[in-house]
Amino acid sequence: MIIEFKVTNYRSIKETQTLSMFKSKYYDDLEEKNCFDSGVGGLAKLLRTAVIYGPNAAGKSNLIRAIHFMQSFVLQSHKHQEGWRINVMPFVLSSDSRVKPSEFEVFFIQDGVRYQYGFALNSERVTEEWLLAYPEGKQQRWFQRLYDEKTQKDSWYFGSKFVGRKQLWQDSTRKNALFLSTAIQLNNEQLKPVFEWFRNRLAVILPPHNINLNFSINKCASEEGKAKIMEFMNAADLSISGINIELKKIPIPISPEVLPPNIPQELKERMVKDLHEKGVPLIRFQHLDDKNEPVFFGFEDESDGTKKLFAFAGPWLDVMEKGRVLFIDELDTSLHPLLVRYLIETFHDSKTNPHNAQLIFITHNTSLLDVELFRRDQVWFMEKNQKNATTMYPLSDFRARKKEAIEKRYLQGRYGALPFIGDLRYS
Repeated sequence: MIIEFKVTNYRSIKETQTLSMFKSKYYDDLEEKNCFDSGVGGLAKLLRTAVIYGPNAAGKSNLIRAIHFMQSFVLQSHKHQEGWRINVMPFVLSSDSRVKPSEFEVFFIQDGVRYQYGFALNSERVTEEWLLAYPEGKQQRWFQRLYDEKTQKDSWYFGSKFVGRKQLWQDSTRKNALFLSTAIQLNNEQLKPVFEWFRNRLAVILPPHNINLNFSINKCASEEGKAKIMEFMNAADLSISGINIELKKIPIPISPEVLPPNIPQELKERMVKDLHEKGVPLIRFQHLDDKNEPVFFGFEDESDGTKKLFAFAGPWLDVMEKGRVLFIDELDTSLHPLLVRYLIETFHDSKTNPHNAQLIFITHNTSLLDVELFRRDQVWFMEKNQKNATTMYPLSDFRARKKEAIEKRYLQGRYGALPFIGDLRYS
């Protein structure tokens, strides 16, 4: 579960912006549904969901990109060769920020222990990296790495509670890679819970939502899994009475070279081999006609909403079953507002979300604000300031009355984060 995420000097974000999932002590509405106990002593309850609003180009997607970059760098930086540049973009509209590192930090809980992990970097190297753990509520600084520009070397600190082959892991860490990523590859056991949180607990979906259909296809391999997918989809009143998936082998030889050039050659060859040996999955949805007879529609014959819902179903159920943290941009694309509300309520319901999965998403659907769906500390706004830098703040910063019409007030500009609509005239 996630507690807090901070990002500094990344894309449109200049100053540190913080997304907190702590329950505000000033509000007690919807506490039973929308909050949960983290299981860690001394911590306030955490929120199950957070929704982010703001005008186009306010930098909302950059918050999702930031957590995605952090995750990808943790999982992949050990593969970086000497001299490889890091694909990170600072805030470029300030000469000062352009030469400063970008910084990412996340507070989370894994296996009942609270962690605080972060790093700073530029396109050439990691300039700082740190990890604090709080077993039994007591702070332990496991390691810290800091680049000294004068000596052009990293200085290292290892706490007494951090054990193992520290010198080997330190010497093996390249300047453009993370110590965490490197040490894991060299069989560090103590850091596994931290690495596993990024690999197995954090899920990020960016536009254009090209979600891998294999999640849902694999779920349909069992009758129980297929029933869950159908239940999920029929909550949208799609009237699907069955799902049929067949593997059709490709008889014609295919060269790996017909695949996009940015795919590694080894992966191309494996994909082509799978096409010939395993086949291509053909998805058909069964409906009933006026005589209650089955009629099958191919995947491409269904609406965009149906296809998106099927693509969502597998990952969504996986997030619930494993208690993962899901960041998603533009949740409401191709989905009816009532269906979006239903998806959110599955997170708020302890019966459908027994493992306390969390959802952080971006939407323009303001109708969600006035249906007693969110607490005020779950609603966030993002906008750009006079320096064209992104800022974010929660609705709980405003003294809204308990029964205030939040949607109306937001569209009236009471909370900011609205687009400026100019007067377009034709001559």
